[in-house]
Amino acid sequence: MIDQRRLPAALEVIALHTVGEVVEAIRNMTVRGAPAIGAAAAFGLALAANESPAWSAEDFLADLETAAQSLKASRPTAVNLAWAVDRVLTVIREQLFKNQETILDDLRPMVLAEAQKIADEDVEINKRMGQYGAALIEDGDTIIHHCNTGALAVVDWGTALGVIRTAHEQGKHLHVLVDETRPRLQGSRLTAWELGQYGIPYEIISDNMAGYFLRSGQVQKVLFGADRISANGDVANKIGTYMLALAAHENGIPVYSVAPTSTIDLSLANGSLIPIEERDPDEVLGIQFHGERVTPEGARARNPAFDVTPNRLITAIVTENGIVRPPFDVNLRKIVKRNL
Repeated sequence: MIDQRRLPAALEVIALHTVGEVVEAIRNMTVRGAPAIGAAAAFGLALAANESPAWSAEDFLADLETAAQSLKASRPTAVNLAWAVDRVLTVIREQLFKNQETILDDLRPMVLAEAQKIADEDVEINKRMGQYGAALIEDGDTIIHHCNTGALAVVDWGTALGVIRTAHEQGKHLHVLVDETRPRLQGSRLTAWELGQYGIPYEIISDNMAGYFLRSGQVQKVLFGADRISANGDVANKIGTYMLALAAHENGIPVYSVAPTSTIDLSLANGSLIPIEERDPDEVLGIQFHGERVTPEGARARNPAFDVTPNRLITAIVTENGIVRPPFDVNLRKIVKRNL
């Protein structure tokens, strides 16, 4: 996988050999983006399957379940991670239920095959989202985009940035205002790099500039992804999304969240139930300006990685099964059922 911590200074591809390495790569954001960490976690289980010393199918499944717990704990907010891990485990459990005599030499390839299937499906899902979402984009639009939702955040193509990319390839003339996305700067480090690869015009803005551009009529759309969407359409996404959506809503600018149906968590009634990861304060305190630390020695900081945008601020949610509009509590269930 690409080591996203090195971009844009260096494009470095690394190999992971153990499930422990995958857990750490997800935790330290070597790989990030809800769909990407879901696929990575699935391949992590495949590594766990190879590492397992079990002699029985029951012990093998127990080893996978232990690895699954570690993977799920690495980034608790993004539901795609748990979804992917549970999907792989379900395949193994169902096989053992159907045939208790299944041998380990059959089970290990099944884990890898399901992980690869998740990865392959993600590419197709993203391209479908791109087609649906591009219909919302008009020629000449200026779009504010938050965080990174491109090919780096998925297996390939992208969610919200995939929509922008699709509209660009359709020949629409676009301009993107890229939120820096503090404190880890996924916008200025990753999204700007991707837009440069695609030849899409962009300018980087600090997060607190968005309100100015929205109020002055210089923006026509706001796009971002999602790490988890509750049953009522509340969207948990990278910190700063809520303030961006508030400013857009106040100024009558459409707000679109782009996410696969695997990001929709129908088990949670609303966004207040979504667990919010709080990361190392040094991500805030360690920022430098002109090579010097910007905070006093001994300063303390808070660092929630996500916030929740209430459904009333969301114009529509773009999925691989179509565009979902309010009432979200009804229509999200309908769109998810199309997968069944």
